[in-house]
Amino acid sequence: MNSKMNPPIIRPIQKKDNPHVATVIRSVLVDMGVPKVGTAYADTALDRMFETYQKERTVFFVVEDDGKIIGGAGLAPLDNYEGNVCELQKMYFLPETRGRGIGSAMIKKCLDKAKEFKFEKCYLETMPYMTAAQKLYERSGFSYIDGPMGDTGHYSCPVHMLKEL
Repeated sequence: MNSKMNPPIIRPIQKKDNPHVATVIRSVLVDMGVPKVGTAYADTALDRMFETYQKERTVFFVVEDDGKIIGGAGLAPLDNYEGNVCELQKMYFLPETRGRGIGSAMIKKCLDKAKEFKFEKCYLETMPYMTAAQKLYERSGFSYIDGPMGDTGHYSCPVHMLKEL
């Protein structure tokens, strides 16, 4: 397990984090066998995460452990949707984070921010085989819904979940 003295910190992304965040996300997606088209892998924003999350009512947090970026997650208004709904986006962690409570802490941080931004609901999309992530989402109060909301462009992500805030 982790023998380090300092626990990981969750903080807002900085411009210098861009290449590290892109590497983490692509690495996790490749490890999970996620299609490279119709998923976050193909998003041009991956290389410009800091800039992407500078808009109103958006935020991206990174997890830093001993100076190394080991994960992250973002929050933004749901694309192409009429309504006060945000989307939990690009939540990915390297294998070394798993089982340490970091995912739960990240979701709490994002949902607290969503409430601060006065969103009414939070939506997410994921892959069927990302079962550990789905269990984490369920523990955090997300429920499965029958189909997509809005249009995120992630047509290869067939699992949709929603949480009332």
